[in-house]
Amino acid sequence: MNDDRSDTDLLRAHVAGDGTAFELLVTRHRDRLWAVALRTMRHPEEAADALQEAYISAFRRAHTFRGDAAVTTWLHRIVVNACLDRIRRNKVRRADPLPDDPDRAVELSVISETDPLEIKERRADVTAALAQINADQRAAIILVDMEGYPVEEAARILGCAVGTIKSRCARGRARLVPLLTHLEPAAARAPSR
Repeated sequence: MNDDRSDTDLLRAHVAGDGTAFELLVTRHRDRLWAVALRTMRHPEEAADALQEAYISAFRRAHTFRGDAAVTTWLHRIVVNACLDRIRRNKVRRADPLPDDPDRAVELSVISETDPLEIKERRADVTAALAQINADQRAAIILVDMEGYPVEEAARILGCAVGTIKSRCARGRARLVPLLTHLEPAAARAPSR
């Protein structure tokens, strides 16, 4: 499904009744939207459900897009909000979670080691650490530090001020440091003389 129309044109075409425009738009951005949902939710099943809710919301609310930001920013904001809503709902009815399957660990960072076991262990460590910070901080860190969005873009996606994103990232990073110090090389942890 190759289409040269811009994201904005595809969204407008969807609103005008084009039956394939929304599918083309989602297909164009699905990998990145999936990555954000998966990293925010930490569990593939939960991420898939949140992403489905986000797609339905975007499909139904496409007519509300004002064009103040890029369509991708609008889509990412809907995905992140769907994830955060799902996290909040799950906190209310949380039961004992099933153990994570290490074979389905989230790719959270680029690791230079070539040992697959070490890579898998690091991913599991990062995933576990991210699970220990609050959802708003986690969303900000995922967008800025892992997905590479500028702070201003992350603020638009999450619908908050730039300063709020900076604060969430700083606080989240501060909470992650003690949880991930064991991943530093031994030389970097040794006290200086």
